[in-house]
Amino acid sequence: MKIVAKSIEMVAWFSKDGIPHPVRFRISNEDETVSVIKVDKVIFREKEKIAGNNMLVFRCQSRIYGEEKIYEIKYDIITCKWILFKI
Repeated sequence: MKIVAKSIEMVAWFSKDGIPHPVRFRISNEDETVSVIKVDKVIFREKEKIAGNNMLVFRCQSRIYGEEKIYEIKYDIITCKWILFKI
């Protein structure tokens, strides 16, 4: 997987415990178009702490442009921002 680290717009639902479950996200492409990608499967979720920031890391699988891809998205708990980290 290649590190991308791009900010994304995410649609997610939250459990009663406050744990996010990603549904789909929107990302701006290099040619200034926008792609919407549905999260087909969350393979695993784990917590990590980077430079004092608590983050949730999701490894997911989706069909992107007709091809099955595995990628990582991160959720910053303090700022509530989502990042497409690796694809």
